[in-house]
Amino acid sequence: MRVLQVDIVVPVRNEEHDLAPSIRRLVGYLRAGFPFTARVTIADNGSTDATFQIADGLARELAEVRAVRIEQPGRGRALRAVWSQSDAEVLVYMDVDLSTDLNALLPLVAPLLSGHSDLAIGTRLARGSRVIRGPKRELISRCYNVLLHACLGVRFSDAQCGFKAIRREQARTLLPLTQDTGWFFDTELLVLAERAGLRIHEIPVDWIDDLDSRVDIVATALADLRGIVRLGSGIARGSIKVPRLRGPSLAGPDGSRTAAEVAITAYRRA
Repeated sequence: MRVLQVDIVVPVRNEEHDLAPSIRRLVGYLRAGFPFTARVTIADNGSTDATFQIADGLARELAEVRAVRIEQPGRGRALRAVWSQSDAEVLVYMDVDLSTDLNALLPLVAPLLSGHSDLAIGTRLARGSRVIRGPKRELISRCYNVLLHACLGVRFSDAQCGFKAIRREQARTLLPLTQDTGWFFDTELLVLAERAGLRIHEIPVDWIDDLDSRVDIVATALADLRGIVRLGSGIARGSIKVPRLRGPSLAGPDGSRTAAEVAITAYRRA
């Protein structure tokens, strides 16, 4: 049996219209030459429409897809539940609207499979990124990341891009330390990872804003602010203790370059 290298988790809630086209597009990309063994996990969290029925149908139709039902809503809750049980070497999170160009998937996961990095994130705020979105979202995103730098002293550039990956063994250590069940979850995970000394690799991405997004910007921003206060105060008081983790070796077991490193080289030459 082949080892599963990448598990791409797509958390969804009431996405009956966008789910099937996005998943078919993602599977098509994987079949077109993605060099690693991969699975797409649709993590339905509390949908009240036909989302899970569609997800289940896709899982029956497409060999690369499985569907998981989490009864309670919450993106963070869904990711924690699926990632905690996944058997893949690298765990990916991707928004269902596929706002991030899928060509960034290979450079996202390859450094983790090679052992070069422990986490990887797509960033819309680095040189080389190409972003199309409204001024309101742009301002909120930049202010949020400035706040993270000022309050928590983080070094990563973009906490909110829905395009992230983590090695399974690091996830198993950090996930029990996370508390948020919503949109702040991946920011919390990144802060804990940086505090643990893990290596975070940033990928400039091409990103197009989803004009039909159902995210409540104001409610999400307020929840994020509460999350920053909770996390910052917990770290300051010592009630949140983060272990120092050592990353894996860059070389393969015999000291040679791994398949992922070869893939990185091929991508950079393309």
